[in-house]
This record gives sequence, structure tokens and C-alpha cells, in this order.
Amino acid sequence: MASLLTLTYSSPTLEVAKGEALVTQGTPGRDLYVLESGKFVVERNGMAIATIEHADAMIGEMSVLLGRPHSATVRAERDSKVRVVRDAMRILEKHPELALRIAQLQSQRLDATSALLVELNHEHVDKPAERNLIGRIFSTLMAPGKDPGQH
Repeated sequence: MASLLTLTYSSPTLEVAKGEALVTQGTPGRDLYVLESGKFVVERNGMAIATIEHADAMIGEMSVLLGRPHSATVRAERDSKVRVVRDAMRILEKHPELALRIAQLQSQRLDATSALLVELNHEHVDKPAERNLIGRIFSTLMAPGKDPGQH
């Protein structure tokens, strides 16, 4: 399957300066971003929780797909470039190959997260509190989803 950069070749490019927020936690999100170059830090409630630095990474998809405000702030850690898919839900409805690629990437993320949880569960076999927390996380990941817009 084609990369997101290939699928979004006609989308405009946005330059994001070091320190600038691409998306801000709590704000509505209608656009999807695909990283061309650079590095971003993901902050939730003021705490850095992840970095995004691989070309073809997507940003903003949870807000678009779930119809919710952004769950995190994504800030450029260095000067960066992203492709902008404006009004992404409408574009996804018209371009199923892009929607399928995003579904595949989300499935890969879930698979990697599940594998990490299994590994952590094995490492903490003799620690009931940690195993309980891991079990709760796993149950949350595997639970049926709520309708978009619900919390």
C-alpha cells in the first residue's frame, strides 16, 4: 500500500517553526497532518508523552476520526514540514485508499501497544498492582469503542 506522503502528494505543505504548536490540546480538529520532515513532541496536560520524527507519521487523526477536540498539544521540537489534509473527514470519505492506510497504521499502533503490554505483564508477573494496571489498560484497549463524540 502507498505511503501517506504518496497519498497526500497534492496536499499543501506547512512549515512549522521550532517551538510552534501544530495542534493544541482541547481545540477542535478537522485537519490531518502528515510529517514530511522534522520532529514534534506530543504533550498531554503539559507533560511530554511522545515524540514524532518519522516521515510519513500522521498527526491529528484521533480528533478527526473521533470527532473530538485534540487530546494533546503537538509542538515542533525543530523546524518541521507537514502536509495538511484540510477537512480530513470529507477527504477520507472520498478517498477510501487514504482511509484504509490510516486504519492500517492505527492497527499497527494497537498491535505494538498490545505486544508491549504482554511483555510488561511477563516482567511484572510477581507484582499484583502492576499486573492489575496492565490488565486495566489491556481491557480498555480491547473494549468496544464508543460512538464518535462520546467520552
